[in-house]
Amino acid sequence: MIIVQIKDNESVDRALKRFKKKFERTGVLKELRRRTFFQKPSVTQRKMKQKAVYKLATYGQPNE
Repeated sequence: MIIVQIKDNESVDRALKRFKKKFERTGVLKELRRRTFFQKPSVTQRKMKQKAVYKLATYGQPNE
């Protein structure tokens, strides 16, 4: 549960902005989107391998 204490002379907009930031950092929305449908473990592993290959090609091996 996310709790945001409103400080003295702080606007509600500012407190709402802090709440949104905390909410985003917890990853609740990301987890919810991930769980909307079932994905087979083999598909998950394949996507992780593809992501790793992409990262390696993009950011890795600077000596080429």
